[in-house]
Amino acid sequence: MTKIITSPSKFIQGPDELSRLSAYTERLGKKAFIIADEFVTGLVGKTVEESYAGKETGYQMALFGGECSKPEIERLCDACKSQKADVMVGIGGGKTLDTAKAVGYYNNIPVIVAPTIASTDAPTSALSVIYKENGEFEEYLMLPLNPTFVIMDTKVIASAPARLLVSGMGDALATYFEARATKRANKTTMAGGHVTEAAITLAKLCYDTQILEGLKAKLAAEKHLVTEAVEKIIEANTYLSGIGFESGGLAAAHAIHNGLTVLEETHSMYHGEKVAFGTLAQLILEDAPTAEIEEVVSFCLSVGLPVTLGDLGVKELNEEKLRKVAELSCAEGETIYNMPFEVTPDLVYAAIVTADSIGRYYKEKWA
Repeated sequence: MTKIITSPSKFIQGPDELSRLSAYTERLGKKAFIIADEFVTGLVGKTVEESYAGKETGYQMALFGGECSKPEIERLCDACKSQKADVMVGIGGGKTLDTAKAVGYYNNIPVIVAPTIASTDAPTSALSVIYKENGEFEEYLMLPLNPTFVIMDTKVIASAPARLLVSGMGDALATYFEARATKRANKTTMAGGHVTEAAITLAKLCYDTQILEGLKAKLAAEKHLVTEAVEKIIEANTYLSGIGFESGGLAAAHAIHNGLTVLEETHSMYHGEKVAFGTLAQLILEDAPTAEIEEVVSFCLSVGLPVTLGDLGVKELNEEKLRKVAELSCAEGETIYNMPFEVTPDLVYAAIVTADSIGRYYKEKWA
């Protein structure tokens, strides 16, 4: 039985790390091709310029068009080649980083990603999500290697709205429970092997960090402050959860998130916010201990993550619509089949409705 763990070559985190970008790119090549969208360019462009001032290492900054699509990847691949760049850098949110990973892969050059938010665990992964030009999902691009460097400038990340950091907590909340289910079921992970002890341990540390530091980090982030709690949550949201999901496995929580996307009312919610509710539904599905469910609900309420369908914008519990959610959650190839027992749409529907009831119960109890 092959076990595999995968990760970036180097994970770098701290305040003002973007000001040292040139020092990192010069370890890998002589000229960096850097992409960022218009907003992020305005936010960090001067920092990047100052980092390279007076250095032998060169760079070229290009605007990312906003969608990680095949035409955009091809356009940036051509631009990168024309600049004779030998290091690829993406600065910004998930679509920018996924595009940078794809361009680096097709040009066969090392990749550095520098997230400006900590709202998901995607930056560390060997994966790009490819969309059509109209924003519809098209396919996953599975990459042979993780990014070479992941740079987390905690000062930049703390300047973002606190809701984004909390959304990252929701995504990370699922990590341990999904890895635990995958390990119990003896299923393979996105890394291509079975769960290692290292991956499950990092996933558990990710959960423990959320519970211990999440509320403190949220309160500090609302003031755009970098505290030790914020540092720990950024690491948990990105690195611990990133290794945990890719090498530990995904299960029901993310499948239920995917099912929830069929509800138009949820489209304004962030990925991690829907995953948080999916985590509660997974715990119901597997009949987790009441104390564990209470701890998860209490955490979600403390930081402002959804625990009911109403929190996700679903004001009416329409059975027909919710059964469509359950059916999509159980689509062929979904990660819900990493649960250690047989799963059906009927069971998922019951778990979703029960999770909503439990969320309502605790909201009223602790109001």
